[in-house]
Amino acid sequence: MTKMTTEEAFVKVLQMHGIEHSFGIIGSAFMPISDIFPDAGITFWDVAHETNGGLIADGYTRATGKMSMVIAQNGPGITGLVTPIKTAYWNHTPLLLVTPQAANKTMGQGGFQEVEQMNLFKDMVCYQEEVRDPSRMAEVLNRVIEKAIRGSAPAQINVPRDYWTQVIDIELPPIVRLERQGGGAEAINKAAKLLSNAKFPVILSGAGVVIGGAIEETKKLAEKLDSPVCSGYQHNDSFPGSHPLAVGPLGYNGSKAAMELISKADVVLALGTRLNPFSTLPGYGIDYWPKNASIIQVDMNPDRIGLTKKVTVGISGDAKLVASQILEKLSSNAGDTDRQKRKDLIHQTKSAWLQKLSSLDHEDDDEGTVWNKEARERDKDRMSPRQAWRAIQAGMPEDVIISSDIGNNCAIGNAYPTFEKPRKYLAPGLFGPCGYGFPSILGAKIGCPDTPVIGFAGDGAFGISMNEMSSCAREEWPAITMVIFRNYQWGAEKRNTTLWFDNNFVGTELDPELSYAKVADACGLKGVTVKSMEETTAAIKQSCEDQKKGITTFIEVILNQELGEPFRRDAMKKPVRVAGIKKEDMKKQPSLNS
Repeated sequence: MTKMTTEEAFVKVLQMHGIEHSFGIIGSAFMPISDIFPDAGITFWDVAHETNGGLIADGYTRATGKMSMVIAQNGPGITGLVTPIKTAYWNHTPLLLVTPQAANKTMGQGGFQEVEQMNLFKDMVCYQEEVRDPSRMAEVLNRVIEKAIRGSAPAQINVPRDYWTQVIDIELPPIVRLERQGGGAEAINKAAKLLSNAKFPVILSGAGVVIGGAIEETKKLAEKLDSPVCSGYQHNDSFPGSHPLAVGPLGYNGSKAAMELISKADVVLALGTRLNPFSTLPGYGIDYWPKNASIIQVDMNPDRIGLTKKVTVGISGDAKLVASQILEKLSSNAGDTDRQKRKDLIHQTKSAWLQKLSSLDHEDDDEGTVWNKEARERDKDRMSPRQAWRAIQAGMPEDVIISSDIGNNCAIGNAYPTFEKPRKYLAPGLFGPCGYGFPSILGAKIGCPDTPVIGFAGDGAFGISMNEMSSCAREEWPAITMVIFRNYQWGAEKRNTTLWFDNNFVGTELDPELSYAKVADACGLKGVTVKSMEETTAAIKQSCEDQKKGITTFIEVILNQELGEPFRRDAMKKPVRVAGIKKEDMKKQPSLNS
């Protein structure tokens, strides 16, 4: 047993696990540990808002594969972490969530900055535990970190603030790292048999392929079967884009080639993907999910298997281990049925789509609506979103890490980026928070300081996280490129309004006088405004060169107001008024003081 303080025990466990970065806003409830961070080799990144801090941590861990820590002052600081922690949960990001709590002796009395912090995160973490006694500080922290790694999700340690500065006798706990599971032998055999006999096998690669480092194994499987490989929604980096069998992402504004090819499948290997309903919604008018195919779903979390799609074989296991075993079990003639015909079809379908994508300039209007037509006529001198995306692609370095956001202009770009390596594409994921693109790319750059990075956001989403402009200008922060699409509207909601609410634009308009480029200049950063494809490409190239010099650039891309496909055709319909609503029915509300 060794004598030490509770904060020393806490920090020593962080050191054991190599957790070098913490994100948050400084607060008195955790100052005893933050005080010794510098001596421990831990960098505390003090942010402008706790929500951004959590999203920065998500970006850091997704880009590096290394765990980081999020911490905030008890009460209102902790409530600011709700959105990023749920985001990280759905992104399978292992984060250490540290929630200092109001003192035990005053809990329940309605004291200063008090909230039920365990209940708050109950369905947002894979594990949570509160320190019950100062002597258990190291034991609990070690277990929480291990649980986060095993669950590939955030895990929470709740620490009453009056447990710091206690002297304890303690033995530091050992690290017990568990091997990933490779699935059951019977299920592997069934999957291999189905794929061996398949006439048109298709692989769908998801986040599990990235997390498990399974890209090489996926390539070998695909090449053995000559099967097209579709990427899951927002997981464009889960298979090399240059590979002849890569056909692009499914989901909203994804690859038409991927949708057409998977619709022909008789066997689908869903590798490391939960098959979320939103990720497989019809696109381009194609209801592409194969109705009669045998589905093999591989996921580390058994609770996700068969949850949304009918599954023929479910395999709970690591994508890399499962893919390797399936490959070994395939018959010698697996993939031979119609092999050349299938290869030709993949090539033809992919080529036709890429040619189409390279020439797409504008968004279609639904029958009976004219918004996009009028937007083009109204702003003839402005780029369309697709023209901007092509210009951006032309300027991006090969090894770039990018982040995206939720919103119309970012969504239009879903089909464009391809990657040769994993951990290159950060997207909000299925929790879908607006304001993800900016903070997550900051985290990626902190983790990968020698790699060029570019973040993307629409002007509405960027407004949610723009307060981080006040922190990233500081000398210790690495330089990034941030692209803001300026069309002066909440585009996704505006498209909904044109389709179902008779152009009654409520809450969809943004300030046309605001200049994010000027705000960047005011923060001591570099602001650039571009209005043409040539200017956009040049600005992207220059900003990536400027990153090497420590210069952060915000590129404001001026666009017309064309709107892409609505997010949720499946969930929206035109409302019917029955009773009728009139302004005259509004009553005068009495003052609460009367």
